[in-house]
Amino acid sequence: MSDIFDELQWRGLVAQTTDETALRKALADGPLTLYVGFDPTAPSLHFGNLVQLVLARRLQQAGHRVLCLVGGSTGLIGDPKPDSERVLRTKEQVADAVAHIRAQAESFLSFDGDNPATMVNNLDWTQGISALDFLRDYGKHFRVNAMVKKDAVAARLNSDQGISYTEFSYQILQALDYLHLFREFGCTLQTGAVDQWGNILAGVDLIRSADGGHAHVLTTPLLTDASGRKYGKSEGNAIWLDPEMTSPYAFYQYWINIDDSEVIKLLKVFTDLEYEAIAELEQQVTDAPFRREAQRTLAAEVTTLVHGAEATRAAQDASAALFGKGDVHVLDAATLKDATGELPGGAVAAGDTIVDALVAVGVADSRNAARRLIKDGGVSVNNIKVTDPEQTLSDADFLHGQTALVKRGRKHLAAARRRRG
Repeated sequence: MSDIFDELQWRGLVAQTTDETALRKALADGPLTLYVGFDPTAPSLHFGNLVQLVLARRLQQAGHRVLCLVGGSTGLIGDPKPDSERVLRTKEQVADAVAHIRAQAESFLSFDGDNPATMVNNLDWTQGISALDFLRDYGKHFRVNAMVKKDAVAARLNSDQGISYTEFSYQILQALDYLHLFREFGCTLQTGAVDQWGNILAGVDLIRSADGGHAHVLTTPLLTDASGRKYGKSEGNAIWLDPEMTSPYAFYQYWINIDDSEVIKLLKVFTDLEYEAIAELEQQVTDAPFRREAQRTLAAEVTTLVHGAEATRAAQDASAALFGKGDVHVLDAATLKDATGELPGGAVAAGDTIVDALVAVGVADSRNAARRLIKDGGVSVNNIKVTDPEQTLSDADFLHGQTALVKRGRKHLAAARRRRG
């Protein structure tokens, strides 16, 4: 596709624009300067932020200039939530989060070469503004009757809790960012999720009101599964980009488990695969869904993007070892811990029989049931079939001295964790 806007539409990355015709022309005439912003309201970027990062990455690859903003000042305030007031974080907490998120964002964009991205922090241009200057120079351009119509603000105003002036003023601060970047860098496009439409539009209005300038907005859809639930949640837990918060193995498994009906949509959004490759994977979903080739491709591509090729190989090895016939001994200690952390299991010791281990980890209800399973050939330890009910666990069976993998059939897997003392 020669038109970047057409490609973004095909990939499902366009929800709304202020003026599609004008934005198409600006992108075609380019290069234009755009910005995407991240507030440090959490200790790490997450699934939703990844959508914005891949969008900015595509636009940079198409030749446009990217400003990546980390909200050192807006993070001190917090974008209003529709249901409750945010708990303010200390300046030190926000500064730490800014540094961490900045380092994460830098890995997705190119900051050297002929078209380098630029990292900016809005604390640099807001911390010196006095309260009087803020009200006179920026507040005068906003009308309260328009501000209260924003969805989150309206929801809070209609609640018993109400909304503080601190959070009410957030949209002015974000609009100020767009005005500053318009003036300083000639930035004429801001991108964000569709639920940020109101805040971003406030920046467009401020540019027009304060400077008589013209700017664009491009928002991305909120990605939801077939049931309407937002992607990026796994049993109530966010999918973080920080490997300490969501391990590369858990990250990889999240993408492997995407439903057939949704995998092509996510391949378009998150990978660089072209039309022909995705069409082929789509055909495989129809012809041989049991192979889950599209999910494997999605998991490998996105895990490599976020965590690197080495972490992806480790996750693939762990997946093959746990759910296939791979060699469990290739797993490093950290990956083994991540991969077995949420498995059912129990405590056992070297010298315990396999029969006792099956009962301890919950694979069998009783010793007699465990013996029958072994006799029927349905039990393995570390992917090696067990044939003798009197066999015991040896020191070598505990991978990295920690865990032996006990399997019944192909699907029932448990962790026999070594008991100390």
